[in-house]
Amino acid sequence: MTAAQTDFASAPDPTSRPSPTFAQLFDAIAGNVASVVHGKRDAVDLAVMCLLAEGHLLIEDVPGVGKTSLAKALAASIDCTWKRVQFTPDLLPTDLVGVSVFQRATETFVFQPGPLFANIVLADEINRASPKTQSALLEAMEERQVSADGISHELPHPFMVAATQNPVEQEGTYRLPESQLDRFLMRLSLGYPGRDAELAILDSNGAADSLHALRPVVSSEEILRMCAAVRTVHIASVLKSYMVDLAEVSRNHSGLVLGLSPRATLQLARATRSHAAAHGRDYAIPDDVKSVAVPVLAHRVVLRPDAASRGLTGEGAVHEILSAVTVPAGR
Repeated sequence: MTAAQTDFASAPDPTSRPSPTFAQLFDAIAGNVASVVHGKRDAVDLAVMCLLAEGHLLIEDVPGVGKTSLAKALAASIDCTWKRVQFTPDLLPTDLVGVSVFQRATETFVFQPGPLFANIVLADEINRASPKTQSALLEAMEERQVSADGISHELPHPFMVAATQNPVEQEGTYRLPESQLDRFLMRLSLGYPGRDAELAILDSNGAADSLHALRPVVSSEEILRMCAAVRTVHIASVLKSYMVDLAEVSRNHSGLVLGLSPRATLQLARATRSHAAAHGRDYAIPDDVKSVAVPVLAHRVVLRPDAASRGLTGEGAVHEILSAVTVPAGR
């Protein structure tokens, strides 16, 4: 039985309608988001794959192309809790994590959770917060928990950080360090919409009205079952070797200071499984790896200054790495 055919019913009921399959739920989420973010179905599909791979998403692009709308629409498509945090230079770590408040009646401190205790957290303009505040996300994104006053608090499941940033306007911003970027499973750029998509945006009066009308199409329990199904997708040994070969080639690339880390290989495998499941398979193929390689890997490599001055980008480096490694044949 393929991932697309997996039945997500908790208990069969002959009198009820057949429960939706993985592919039907995936299309429902992506279609719901695409009704707000016009003309960017590939980016929308990747965003949903990122969620189902249990990763975090960084949306990086110029202002006004729908970064925040994509993150909001993704959160609104799931029947779960979500919080939006506008990152500013004066934002404190406790504004994200929470704070212990003294209760006079009991003469004890009670922890009041911050906005990180939501299923989906929209970190808008993440690079405008100070490095100290950005670092508060590291533990949450990697370990799905936060520590306050020496006590660890587990975050809810599912948990996803969808962050946006503007790469053009750098005044008053703090560059995300490599350790922070490495926590994001994918980095996406939307780009400008096509002519037909922009006309559709004008006809719908922008994303505000569409977002207001958006309703959840899946529950958090269904998302958890879809995530569990993604983890069962099989990756053959030859395909794992292909991923390791990509990492090794990146570490010897003449234009890179830093190649891909073992974490990058693990993240690539998770995204590969999600891509395969979204396309109705319970096994991965090389095309799955190549389809997610750029959004998963491009932000994890560090360019040499001379290579960057020649016009090499992270995306270009990943394409060169893919071209340099022989694609395995057969399943």
